[in-house]
Amino acid sequence: MSGQGKLVLGIDLGTSGARAVAMTAAGEIVASGAARLTAFSDDHRDPLGWWKAVQAALAQALEAIDGSHICAVGIDGTSGTMLPVAADGAPLATPLMYNDPVGDTAILERIAVHAPKESAAHGATSGLAKLLTFQSLPEVFRVIHQADWIAGHFTGLYDISDENNALKTGYDPVARNWPEWLARTGARIDLLPDVLPAGAPVATISPAAAEAFGLPSETVIVAGTTDGCASFLATGADRPGDAVSALGTTLTVKMLSDKPLFAPEFGLYSHRIGDMWLAGGASNTGGAVLAAHFSNDRIAELSEQIDPASDTGLDFYPLLKPGERFPVADPAFMPRMEPRPTEDAEFLKAIFEGIAGVERLAYERLVSLGSPALGSIRTVGGGAKNGVWTEIRKRRLVVPFLPVLSEEAAAGAARLALSGAKEAGVL
Repeated sequence: MSGQGKLVLGIDLGTSGARAVAMTAAGEIVASGAARLTAFSDDHRDPLGWWKAVQAALAQALEAIDGSHICAVGIDGTSGTMLPVAADGAPLATPLMYNDPVGDTAILERIAVHAPKESAAHGATSGLAKLLTFQSLPEVFRVIHQADWIAGHFTGLYDISDENNALKTGYDPVARNWPEWLARTGARIDLLPDVLPAGAPVATISPAAAEAFGLPSETVIVAGTTDGCASFLATGADRPGDAVSALGTTLTVKMLSDKPLFAPEFGLYSHRIGDMWLAGGASNTGGAVLAAHFSNDRIAELSEQIDPASDTGLDFYPLLKPGERFPVADPAFMPRMEPRPTEDAEFLKAIFEGIAGVERLAYERLVSLGSPALGSIRTVGGGAKNGVWTEIRKRRLVVPFLPVLSEEAAAGAARLALSGAKEAGVL
């Protein structure tokens, strides 16, 4: 271990479990650990289960390294997951998860009236709606985000958040403050955490946490981020124009920009990361359309019959049903998947081409909204493994396709820890 020098830790608390990685100053992952939430609790809303999963994942990672080399820790959590806490961090109610909607229409109406249209605080699953739900509880000290709560176990501070997690709670990332309109919604401003830039040093580790994990007393805990932002950072994308396409059930595109992009009609807002902005959109096209027609094995078989260097001449916009979010915002937008070629391989090729066309349109939309020109693409998700599809995409997008350093959100949290360690002067 002496040859690896100082290390940082990244911790990711996701929807199904926790992961931890140890990373060198050069960005190399040298140890990792994982734990499923179900191993500790039958309820994914159980904060004690969250913490036990984090402890288990971290312990597993630390088994493979010398913990005395750790100098900083970064943490990400699910965006929009909120819980009310006492001053010592004790949860005062069952948390509301990222996808738990608030059903109180009066709360939602107050937000709709007072929040600017470009704010990410709109909607029944926003952090602000959850704050308004929890704020009348007796003895409430703060209403904080999942990542804030986990970080509090390392610092003893339960009143600090980051600019990424705070976005859906109404934080203004351009002015870098909690805006004055929040009070007009009835929100108790005194219950909001202080906000730091993602990756900024928060505090050194508490004596209790240092002893529990065998970490140095000077270990710096940095302000965290959301799981989505961490997953982007994990890929290695770090310059304006760098983009990441996620080819999963749906198609998601994200790009680093030198200016913030806000387009509420597309559900588009921007996270502030350092001196850059992370913006993106999600289409309804993607792997779900492929799965509706072919099994994975059949896709692999048919892909061997496809020549990616030629075009079908078809103009598909593959959707399972009417309605699109991005790059077109139209709930009545109709799928285009006709005429269907008689050969299955040609039909699959036309779908590949169609999704690649939507991907190109998505990046063109970001540019039209003010992003820099698309400079490079890194690809994650199941679709990234299909070489034929990749070649079709390369022909459509005409930019360098770069390797992904990691698809682990924990690696993105570790990269924030590297940044914070440098800022704090411990690396």
